[in-house]
Amino acid sequence: MSHDVIMPALGMAQDSGLLVSWFKQPGDAVAIGDALFEVETDKATMEVEARHAGFLTQISAKSGDEVPVGQVIAVIAASQDAAVPIASVAEEQPPQFAAKEDALPEGQSVIMPALGMTQDTGLLVNWLKQPGDAVSADEVLFEVETDKSTMEVTAGFDGFVAALLAAAGEDVPVGHDVAIISSVKPETPVQRTRGDVLTPVTEPSLPATQSPVAPPPGDRKRTEKSQLQPKSGRILASPKTRRLAHERGLDLQKLVEAGHVQPFHVSDLAELENISANTPVSIGAPALRRLTAQISAVPFGEIMSFVSQKSAGPTTGAVISGLAAGAWASGGSDIIVAYRHFSKTQLFSNPHGIGLGKALPDQANIEAQILIQDLRQSAISSIENCSDGLPTLTILSQGDQFSFTFECGAGQMSADAALSFLTEFAGRMEQPLRHLL
Repeated sequence: MSHDVIMPALGMAQDSGLLVSWFKQPGDAVAIGDALFEVETDKATMEVEARHAGFLTQISAKSGDEVPVGQVIAVIAASQDAAVPIASVAEEQPPQFAAKEDALPEGQSVIMPALGMTQDTGLLVNWLKQPGDAVSADEVLFEVETDKSTMEVTAGFDGFVAALLAAAGEDVPVGHDVAIISSVKPETPVQRTRGDVLTPVTEPSLPATQSPVAPPPGDRKRTEKSQLQPKSGRILASPKTRRLAHERGLDLQKLVEAGHVQPFHVSDLAELENISANTPVSIGAPALRRLTAQISAVPFGEIMSFVSQKSAGPTTGAVISGLAAGAWASGGSDIIVAYRHFSKTQLFSNPHGIGLGKALPDQANIEAQILIQDLRQSAISSIENCSDGLPTLTILSQGDQFSFTFECGAGQMSADAALSFLTEFAGRMEQPLRHLL
């Protein structure tokens, strides 16, 4: 099976990248995580890693080419047979990237951003602006969800929403246009789903004495226009809504079954509470899974004592988040870990769950998959029901022992998955070299 290599979007307003150099040549073997090429934008120069293992083939861009975001520039194939010489992008454009002849309004294009180096597409969760609305550059235009997080994306330009080119619930490839912002208010703004013909947005004429009436806040049943569902089956909801629903023991699936409009917001939780109050509860069903474990603290202390002697040694947060990500992913995917030491919380990115965590900027608006509470230097001896809406692992010290308490919602992880994670993490903390080397 072959896999496309595309030009990634390294910024919200980026529409192309300068291919600086290739680190691999046609026919070279490629492993997951290998640096493939270097790309430069007006803000940064970054190395792009391989997401799949195989052989680099069908390279269609060379050093010095300016490549549109989202364009395929190579293929990682299962064999070397498909290898071809490097050709300039300007010489031959793949037909699938030919410009459409649709009569779109003039203006600045807003693209689906890449929220991670391994992201191909983003699930468009919700539009915060409608066709014809005025918008400023720093206003939130839409929400996008990946397998890691849900983020708000700003418009990037001042003006008016002239076109929306995708609908809530659709997966949009990174780098593809999702909206157009024009400098003047459009007479006939456009709204469409991906692949549909353009449909001018028109408002029905009303008698002079009649005004449009907004639907009551509680009446959010689906209309024909809002029947779109994500193909992945994921429930569309803002991160705050997910967190509050978890804290209150509410199941968002009940809103789906009742036919309410997605994406769900905090205002929908009142209706969900009414639905839940009238739904029989199965006695004995656990709302929270809680597992505990103990190991010797000596091996981890020796490792940290050794690395602290190095002038640029890794931080404790980087080491523990790396061990947690490895136990969580078993080397399968990128993991975001929130590491909390007393009142300070730091996010760490752990590509493929391998090695040490890489600290993210404090202002990074990324949702973590797991929270690690490091309370080894506190006076707390036990902990219970201390989750922040995320699966939470708390580390405590008891003499020369580490005590672990892992809590997660019954709907977040199966009993087997929770047991497997805590067992794997405890093993890595007791034998750190097994993970770090």
